[in-house]
Amino acid sequence: MSTTAAPSVFGARSGLLARANPVVKLLGALLITVVVVVSADPVTNAAVLAGQLVLLAGVGLGPVRLLATLWPVVVAALVSGWGTAMLSPEGGTVLVQLGWVTVTTGSLAAGGAIALRGLAIALPGITVLLTTDPTDLADGLAQTLRLPARFVLAALAAMRLVEVMITEWSVLAAARRARGAGGRRGPWGMLREFGGQAFTLLVQSLRRATRLAMTMEARGFGAGPRTWARSLHYSRVDVVVGAAVLLTALGGPALSLALGTHRFIWQ
Repeated sequence: MSTTAAPSVFGARSGLLARANPVVKLLGALLITVVVVVSADPVTNAAVLAGQLVLLAGVGLGPVRLLATLWPVVVAALVSGWGTAMLSPEGGTVLVQLGWVTVTTGSLAAGGAIALRGLAIALPGITVLLTTDPTDLADGLAQTLRLPARFVLAALAAMRLVEVMITEWSVLAAARRARGAGGRRGPWGMLREFGGQAFTLLVQSLRRATRLAMTMEARGFGAGPRTWARSLHYSRVDVVVGAAVLLTALGGPALSLALGTHRFIWQ
């Protein structure tokens, strides 16, 4: 399956990142994630997040498409940031005072840092998902990292099923509305509708996983050493992507160190 022509609910996988070796992207995502996880200051998180957005914009993943695709992650980051702002003991000038809820400049800064950190942690993994064909990633895990074939094939099947589940969620929503079971209004009605649809998807997923496992066992997957039809190669694109990832991962801590604001999570 071609990397640039793989069908996806996220859109066509094309561009510079799509042509890069999946192992390079995976290791780069792990590096960025580790840097953000061990750094607690907002300067590092903001700089790393900005670097990722610039990199994605340079390969055709602009802010509009990213926001349309990743809006649940953005909402989750904003909710976590707002919760931290309300509960943080950080002092400063009082901005909002509503009963037991007090938001100060210090707590608002802490909430913003948490929101930035959440986005910076989530974006690398999502970028790998958006720009990588599952088959190419499985080939990289098996041939470059030498992971066991059983694990690689299970990961490949799981990644393929992610898009299937997203598509089935839309189909279930349309089917429920066609039967008159959807379109409830109000928070409680929407929650009940979401719960019923999620339970249906869970049952279908378990059935599909059982059939898939039996089929793979019947065809000998995981029975012993396997050969791989395609071999992965490294190119100049991997050098460019690797350099951009290193610049993004190390530029954030370097900037915060230069400004004297860098702080590890254990400090």
